[in-house]
Amino acid sequence: MNKLLSALAAAFALAGVLSSTPQQAVAGDRHGDFMIRGLVTGILPDASATVKAGGARVAGAGAEVSDEVVPATTLTYFFTDNWAVELLCCFAKHDVTGTGVLAGVDLGSTWIFPPALTAQYHFNPEGTFKPYVGVGVQYIHFFDEESKDLGTSFALDDGFGFTLQGGIDIAVGEGWYLNADVRKTWLGMDARWGGTPFTADVDLDPLIVSAGFGYRFNLSDLLGGHGSTVAYEELK
Repeated sequence: MNKLLSALAAAFALAGVLSSTPQQAVAGDRHGDFMIRGLVTGILPDASATVKAGGARVAGAGAEVSDEVVPATTLTYFFTDNWAVELLCCFAKHDVTGTGVLAGVDLGSTWIFPPALTAQYHFNPEGTFKPYVGVGVQYIHFFDEESKDLGTSFALDDGFGFTLQGGIDIAVGEGWYLNADVRKTWLGMDARWGGTPFTADVDLDPLIVSAGFGYRFNLSDLLGGHGSTVAYEELK
């Protein structure tokens, strides 16, 4: 939680400073309706679990989920220069291990598909440095769960939670940007191990930190310029 508060405080402070500092856009900067980014993303769960046997809590038993670094992508649509909505998507595989009286127990592994949707406000749209903040939701789908040391099967229910976000785009010209982004999600789910009386209430609460590059464009760019823009407008 201290890491979260520090990261979010830094993001909001940076947004405030840069949005109040006069800056000029770099040559060739573009303000298309869409931005796509390629990112290297760290998924850092702040996991905790209440482990139960036959419905009764097992004292001193807990679980932790591994940190992972994965490729990710985002697609952002700008309604105005300031307001936008963004979709984050990636895949990752995490290991779940026991803590406390379950220390060293391999509780399982799972692949996750964690799309997140946020509404954003972008500061300083005419400058080189464009900080933003966002709020939204994240859904996590678990699949290909496996367990080595506990039970005949391992299953995690899908989770749905609340997300806060802060980041910055840095224009480098011709529609290209550098990006850094941090977001925090709060979500919980249930876990089960088949063939045993064990279940768990799990809080995953990941901190998601990303860095990479982006490209901003209009649909007309993809449709071949002015002539295609006319055709696109007629289709609308």
